[in-house]
Amino acid sequence: MWAQHDLTLKPARRGFHLITREVVAALPELTGVRVGLLHVFIQHTSASLTLNENASPDVRGDFETYFNHAVPDGWEGFGHTLEGPDDMAAHIKASLLGPSLSLPVRAGCLALGTWQGIYLCEHRDYGGPRRLVLTLMGEEA
Repeated sequence: MWAQHDLTLKPARRGFHLITREVVAALPELTGVRVGLLHVFIQHTSASLTLNENASPDVRGDFETYFNHAVPDGWEGFGHTLEGPDDMAAHIKASLLGPSLSLPVRAGCLALGTWQGIYLCEHRDYGGPRRLVLTLMGEEA
């Protein structure tokens, strides 16, 4: 069984945002999969995806603090500056974290760890809506 859906996320402020519920809600076929994989891909170069702690908002804040320190906006060494001081920094952060996740599916649910959640990592101040391609493959129950 294969299914593919596009999911457009509302614009989010810069930061790390849990989107697990939105992803699951966009996959009506998920409950019918006994065993499989979900591939989540973001169609942007200035935002990314990661899987991490889903309980403490401090973790999301600390991620943002770290990445802004490691890759500062408007660094004088950047040559790509036409789209604003946050653009090139956003591209680098997105490359470090990556554009996709492959997640296991078991018994109609994502087989995530107890404290794991899917994050949209928005690296721009005004990134706009973000588009995801969700590809579900698996054996039906």
